[in-house]
Amino acid sequence: MSQPEVVRGKDVVIRFEARKCIHSRMCVLSRPDVFVPNVQGEWIHPDAATPDEVAALALACPSGAIQYERLDGGPQERPPIVNLVRVRENGPIAFHGALIIDGSPSSFRATLCRCGASKDKPFCDGSHASVAFAATGEPATQESQPLPARDGAVKVTPRKNGPLLIEGNLEVVSGTGRTINRLTKTAFCRCGQSSNKPYCDGTHAKVGFTTE
Repeated sequence: MSQPEVVRGKDVVIRFEARKCIHSRMCVLSRPDVFVPNVQGEWIHPDAATPDEVAALALACPSGAIQYERLDGGPQERPPIVNLVRVRENGPIAFHGALIIDGSPSSFRATLCRCGASKDKPFCDGSHASVAFAATGEPATQESQPLPARDGAVKVTPRKNGPLLIEGNLEVVSGTGRTINRLTKTAFCRCGQSSNKPYCDGTHAKVGFTTE
């Protein structure tokens, strides 16, 4: 497993973990002076932006591939007030919360595979594009009640040859920001073939889905 790329600037450190990157390109499109595309050698330049700007850039990265550490005394990244999972059109599910993935504390942002083809499960590696995975980012809204609490730890347990088991306060949101559901326990499909995406409907057993 590759180690994160760590670049220290005067006032902020940027960590980039390539294995988690889903190439949303928020970094190179919004700040090509900080993340300089298509160059040989050094391509991450923390001092090209203020610590506030670097923080905003990292927080816009849905996969958590970009993280930062402020050296100027400014605020570090904190868990959100509302735990969310966004359903991306023809792509992964993007979590934002105090995540515990497979028993280990993770970054507050992660994109997890739901096409079944990632070679880095449970994380998305972009394979949904190569296998032409098709799944709406706008599932039907389900009736749900506001949660008594909207933050706290979100436990994500990848079940062997099965779904992602979720425990914790979580709001499921469509790609356009519409609230689809509010829940504290569910199972999300990761075989790519459920008829009730993004939720598991047991199809993984019928199709012989494996996670190895």
